[in-house]
Amino acid sequence: MSLSVSAGETLAVVGESGSGKTVTFTSALGLLPKPGRVIEGQALYNGTDLLSLAPESLRRVRGAQIGMVFQDPLTGLNPVFRVGDQIAEVLRAHLSIGRREARERAVQLLARVQIPDPARRVHDYPHQFSGGMRQRVLIAMAIALGPRVLIADEPTTALDVTVQAQILDLLSELREEEGMAMVLITHDLGVVARQADRIAVMYSGRVVETGRVDEVFRAPRHPYTISLFRSIPDLDAPAGTMLAPIAGAPPDPQRRPSGCAFAPRCFAAREADGCMSRRPLLTDEGHAVACHRQGMLEQAA
Repeated sequence: MSLSVSAGETLAVVGESGSGKTVTFTSALGLLPKPGRVIEGQALYNGTDLLSLAPESLRRVRGAQIGMVFQDPLTGLNPVFRVGDQIAEVLRAHLSIGRREARERAVQLLARVQIPDPARRVHDYPHQFSGGMRQRVLIAMAIALGPRVLIADEPTTALDVTVQAQILDLLSELREEEGMAMVLITHDLGVVARQADRIAVMYSGRVVETGRVDEVFRAPRHPYTISLFRSIPDLDAPAGTMLAPIAGAPPDPQRRPSGCAFAPRCFAAREADGCMSRRPLLTDEGHAVACHRQGMLEQAA
């Protein structure tokens, strides 16, 4: 697989749980939990391959140049330390500043992510914050050093709809103010429509469709992407209309089918076109799709 994101742009990476979204980016940042390991490939940031850096050099890039907002704010924050101390720790790990200055900057960061009364809340513990406020603290930690790339891993999971909108608006404001590149990992197509410039749809560890959001939403070409859209509830549909779930389950990554990984669940798969015997490759440019039957599906549409 190959992905790219430019300054000021938001790339949404979409797919079911287990499709490889989070693993892809934790691998690139040297955060892949054991026994996982990177065997080959490159993760280029401004021409530097992150995977070739020594641990100390990678640590200087991670946080300072590339920030990450993790999915679960409860596991992303240490419950026994005040949030101000946790933000200050990020600052002092990369900058030659004292405790007082780090604490002052922590207050400024809490204010920047719109936490009320930051001078008081900087002394609070994570359990004293709501889910949405804890997510804001994680965002403050991720942007503390002014990174050029921000990776947000399902930043609105388990938050109610109103708080989701607030968090997404905050991320958009930060991206526009700083000119950051942002990668938004999500399974919510509504979030993609609202936030992203480009989309990459992943299935079983590979990108199966990618392009500008307006192009992909207007005319999805891969059967998996089409199936994702079909499974979304339609508020204008008559009462009693049944949803159209995707049958089956994603394959075990160690036992993928010899052909297209989606073929066993695909409504359009045909052996005559090689769906069960040959792995399709992603087309090179623009609205790219990895499907043997792409042309036939476009004609049918």
